[in-house]
Amino acid sequence: MKKSNTAVQELPDAGAYMPTPPPAWKPRTDPAPLLPDTEPYRVLGTDAAGRLDAGLMRRLYAELVRGRRYNAQATALTKQGRLAVYPSSTGQEACEVAAALVLEDRDWLFPSYRDTLAAVARGLDPVQALTLLRGDWHTGYDPREQRIAPLCTPLATQLPHAVGLAHAARLKGDDVVALAMVGDGGTSEGDFHEALNFAAVWQAPVVFLVQNNGFAISVPLAKQTAAPSLAHKAVGYGMPGRLVDGNDAAAVHEVLGEAVERARRGGGPTLVEAVTYRIEAHTNADDATRYRGDAEVETWRAHDPIQLLERELTERGMLDDDGIREAREAAETMAADLRERMNADPVLDPMDLFAHVYAEKTSQLREQEALLRAELEAEGER
Repeated sequence: MKKSNTAVQELPDAGAYMPTPPPAWKPRTDPAPLLPDTEPYRVLGTDAAGRLDAGLMRRLYAELVRGRRYNAQATALTKQGRLAVYPSSTGQEACEVAAALVLEDRDWLFPSYRDTLAAVARGLDPVQALTLLRGDWHTGYDPREQRIAPLCTPLATQLPHAVGLAHAARLKGDDVVALAMVGDGGTSEGDFHEALNFAAVWQAPVVFLVQNNGFAISVPLAKQTAAPSLAHKAVGYGMPGRLVDGNDAAAVHEVLGEAVERARRGGGPTLVEAVTYRIEAHTNADDATRYRGDAEVETWRAHDPIQLLERELTERGMLDDDGIREAREAAETMAADLRERMNADPVLDPMDLFAHVYAEKTSQLREQEALLRAELEAEGER
């Protein structure tokens, strides 16, 4: 190789040159406190259960029982043709209920399509929660009034929305926290990463709850990520990650409660991974036997969130037979009301198609509206 005669020009301060990057590259925070525990946090069956609030636990139990019955009734409605589709959260009720109960009235819930139970546990009318899945309206309720964002069918797109709302509330000085729910499949979407990055940079008061139920439809978690856990992803964005047993209602409520209060105090976002399991198929249109065995499902049935909480409360004298019966009777009353109201055919106005597209209708929209009205009138005359 021919040697170059070109002289190397030295910088004026060449003697001070350091072979390592300047201090600006260093992370803004110490990563150690952000790392999650190596095992999911639990309360039930541990010494920590000794400090349980009896009133709160009974409320959690009643909501779990009601939620299981709600899932069963909604699933039955799909078989009767009253719902187009239903993504059941059976087995995940502890995550759904805890997410609803940790929030104050002024806070916002950002659910995915599987989180109708969380919306109902927050106080939404069960029929309104099913309006989207019935195919009547995109949203069957007023999000601003309920403080519940529309049920989100595209994966993870609700997460940046939650960050935006939380950041805006902080800028306005409002004491508001947003809690965004997503499945393990949603963590493979770009929206998930963008939301976490913005939330951490802005220190937005938002909590991300990942319900890791084992599968993104038929794709197991091991084929989505090689990370030690989904909670470990938090450290890459500069926020704490928490790993919790998603079937332990007391543990999920405690972990989410701490994350919400941290966000409210100005501590920024938290990523919580709740390890749970989807007992039923992805939706009524899915055949789960094609990608998992019955033995696996039965193993998780033995870790049922209702049974875990019921056993703990009865052993500690916080729940008796009367309390169990009352919870079940209330759940049956809810199911009967839901069944009766969903069996009534909805009265829909086709002209509503044009009502909420734009704040002010465009000329094309007015033209389409007039065309449809004329067709309907002609149909009525025939």
